[in-house]
Amino acid sequence: MSTVSRSRADSGSPAISGDPPAVSIVIPLLNEEETLPLLHERLRAAVEGLGRSCEIVYVDDGSTDATFERLTAIVQADPQVRIVQFRRNFGQTAALQAGIDYSQGEALVFMDGDLQNDPADIGRLLARLDQGYDVVSGWRKDRKDSLMRRVPSRIANSVISRITGVDLHDYGCTLKAYRREVLDSVRLYGEMHRFIPAYAAWAGASVAELEVDHHPRRFGKSKYGLSRTLRVLLDLMTAKFLGSFSSKPNYLFGTIAFVSWFFAFLAGVVVILEKVFPPHAEAHNNPLLLLAVFLAIVGVQFLLMGLLAELGVRTYHESQGKPTYVVRQVVDAGMGPRTYRARNLRSSEAAVVRGS
Repeated sequence: MSTVSRSRADSGSPAISGDPPAVSIVIPLLNEEETLPLLHERLRAAVEGLGRSCEIVYVDDGSTDATFERLTAIVQADPQVRIVQFRRNFGQTAALQAGIDYSQGEALVFMDGDLQNDPADIGRLLARLDQGYDVVSGWRKDRKDSLMRRVPSRIANSVISRITGVDLHDYGCTLKAYRREVLDSVRLYGEMHRFIPAYAAWAGASVAELEVDHHPRRFGKSKYGLSRTLRVLLDLMTAKFLGSFSSKPNYLFGTIAFVSWFFAFLAGVVVILEKVFPPHAEAHNNPLLLLAVFLAIVGVQFLLMGLLAELGVRTYHESQGKPTYVVRQVVDAGMGPRTYRARNLRSSEAAVVRGS
């Protein structure tokens, strides 16, 4: 077993005995019963052409249709498949995090399960990864979605690129390839999965972009909406804060506090000058006095917020985080159904509970 596999097993993470595969393909699913047969057929064709060992990890994100039953039939016929079933819908980001936690490949490929991503592009992504890149991000240059989805996406990508400093055309494309060590250092929350290239670049990783095919959706309906764009932008602010000030949040809040105090000082000086020099304005009737007091109080509040954030950062690092998903069971050809519960200490670790 490789060093990576030993470390994951020693840490208590769910690991499968034997040599780990070279590539793990992680696919989150939500009510994709119609898509699954064709999706798996195309995945098998793509995997067989890679010339390297692979596993396919399907994460059932609380589907309410027959998705899990279809997956169970697939895993019985294909020993390279593993199913991670959630107890309820936790969202795409949590599903991808579970895929990271319950896979073993040294390289990971994420893709959507609606067949809008083309499995045939997996080999091209891995080829770029073999050139020395740590992250290869897909770019749906000829995107087959409605104008109402393309326009907000283009605006969001432009804003994300400008704020993060990592220029990519398509942060929202799920089809991406990563080296394992890049993902092991990141914990995903909210809609944070789309910002992994930015996190990786901030940590010194090399990021490449590759044009990939995109197809119209054939079955079901999209799970995305305009509200998701707003959530992405809110998570972007969080990502920027975590990337720049996660270890010293008081640098941000303290700077705002001192800027507020500076303008409070200027307003106070103006009030004094207007009192001293003709026409000798009454200070208590001067609105600038109220502004100076207000800015001084705001500065104190921001400073206190910074100190509280410092305490929060220390608590975060010491507590090791909180689980972002709960797994009902994991099914693969080698071990059959198993039930897991997430530990309270680390969401990346899971303790096996024998039985149902």
